[in-house]
Amino acid sequence: MVIGALTDTLTRSVSDVTETLTSPFTDTTIRLGVTGLARAGKTVFITSLVANLLDRGRMSQLVAQNEGRILSAYLQPQPDDTIPRFDYENHLGALTSRTPHWPDSTRAVSELRLSLKVQPSGMLSGFQGPRTIHLDIVDYPGEWLLDLSLLDKSYEDWSSEMLTRMGLRPDGPEFVEMAQAEDSTEPLDETRARALAEAYTKALQTARAAGFSDCSPGRFLLPGELAGSPVLTFAPLPPKGTVPRKSLWREMERRFEAYKSRVVKPFFRDHFSRIDRQIVLVDALGAIHAGPRALDDLRQTMADILTAYRPGANAFLTRLLLGKRVEKILFAATKSDHLHHSQHGRLTAIMEALTREARDRARFAGAETQALAMASLRATTEQTITHGGKELDCVRGTLLETGKQAAFFPGNLPEDPSHLLGPARDGATGWLEQDYKIMNFAPAQLSTKPGDGPPHIRLDRAAQFLLGDKL
Repeated sequence: MVIGALTDTLTRSVSDVTETLTSPFTDTTIRLGVTGLARAGKTVFITSLVANLLDRGRMSQLVAQNEGRILSAYLQPQPDDTIPRFDYENHLGALTSRTPHWPDSTRAVSELRLSLKVQPSGMLSGFQGPRTIHLDIVDYPGEWLLDLSLLDKSYEDWSSEMLTRMGLRPDGPEFVEMAQAEDSTEPLDETRARALAEAYTKALQTARAAGFSDCSPGRFLLPGELAGSPVLTFAPLPPKGTVPRKSLWREMERRFEAYKSRVVKPFFRDHFSRIDRQIVLVDALGAIHAGPRALDDLRQTMADILTAYRPGANAFLTRLLLGKRVEKILFAATKSDHLHHSQHGRLTAIMEALTREARDRARFAGAETQALAMASLRATTEQTITHGGKELDCVRGTLLETGKQAAFFPGNLPEDPSHLLGPARDGATGWLEQDYKIMNFAPAQLSTKPGDGPPHIRLDRAAQFLLGDKL
């Protein structure tokens, strides 16, 4: 394993050095990683971003577009022949059809290359021809991102952490009771190991449905071809001190380590370690709706996510000597179209507070970070209605469950994020002041002018932060 790790590191370093030495003589390439936790809208974000870069009428906050320097944009075959192509055309068709519907969610890694022809800026721009900039968008499940934090944990540490978290989640106490009743010093019984893994997977599925964020290992929820394999047949167990060889504890520990070495590390090596810029999409409104415990779980998850990155500036010598690092990380609270625009600033402030630990860690390492509230595709319109003698700022849209139009007031978010994060940290079971509600809206039927992409909220600002300095 040590020799394999050294070989992987050496191979990656040689690749990084080659890319660094040849980059001044080739087209600029930006690898943008797109991930997010469950129901955060990764597929919709990529589809809307590509559509709005192809037809840029709604991208006024993208400086290069505002200055008229983006001459054209076109899709090209992706450079990695072994990675599935992001199905942009079918996803766009789902959002723009006569009966629009949300596309299927991300279940594996996919990639798409969008090339931009850009006129340089600056004093010498008149003497230079247009440059080609390739944007390679890499889409991967957020559950896999959480797995990267396992690389620095032992089986015992992970078990203690997850058993504590499970005790505070729906259906979690039942699994904790099952795990504590197990005698892990007894010889391995494959039937019992499978029963524990299945019970743990069910508890993870329930937690995710209830709005909790850290549901790792991620392949338990998205197993793919690994379903039923020993590498996915383990579960957290309470520590027992000294345990004999070939015991249940030792086998669970071995499988946990195999999961890290054979599943997590190859993903890091082949995909994650090559990313330049990253956006992490977060359904903060969903966590608030789920309650204080789900919100605090999201805060802890955001802090854990940064342990997966190698943030820092991609200066020439830094890349040559240390390998590629993530230069910019954007934490985006999605579905801001579920709120009236008067509350978007409050949602941004909550997102900044939720990601404070993560962003401070990244900035210390030299990466630039930002948090904002956005909607990749606007599914609602705003409306003010009178109710009980008071004016309420609402949003109107088509309800996903019934297909009927409805105006909805989700409640006022607090101006001070600590009014939410305080009870969440203290382990409160519910909000004292009011309940925060959300509705599931279907995508609206689109009617766009030629040259306009799909309607959005601050997608152009997100693009400017992630790509603007390279255009």
